[in-house]
Amino acid sequence: MVPLGERSAKVLIVEDEFLLALQLENILADGGHAVLGTYPDAASVALLGEAPDVALVDLNLRDGLTGPAIAREIAVKFGARVIYVTANPGQIDQPAPTAVGIVQKPFSREGILSAVAYVLAGCPESARPRELEALRRAE
Repeated sequence: MVPLGERSAKVLIVEDEFLLALQLENILADGGHAVLGTYPDAASVALLGEAPDVALVDLNLRDGLTGPAIAREIAVKFGARVIYVTANPGQIDQPAPTAVGIVQKPFSREGILSAVAYVLAGCPESARPRELEALRRAE
């Protein structure tokens, strides 16, 4: 449940591993957030009509290493904040312009919920959760 005074987020999950996607859905729902859906590949994300506040994006999906491109598309189309949820952060070639960081797999309930709370708080650098790694952006 979301504590009184905190708002909930509309969250999109981009993950092709069914059990991990289900775990993320349960964590977010138990945390009081609305899950807009779980999408396993680029073709299914292209059908998304409602704008999420936050997108949790894996990199290697059912159709290959399409997560980085999907994250950029979601950022540009909807302005959603992107949190990469991956075991392979080195595969992020060009982070989405709205990307705030990486939660490494295996993730914890606290790691996911604190990363979403960080986004809802406006991403103050002083409040970055330890589970949310900063991105390396090309200069």
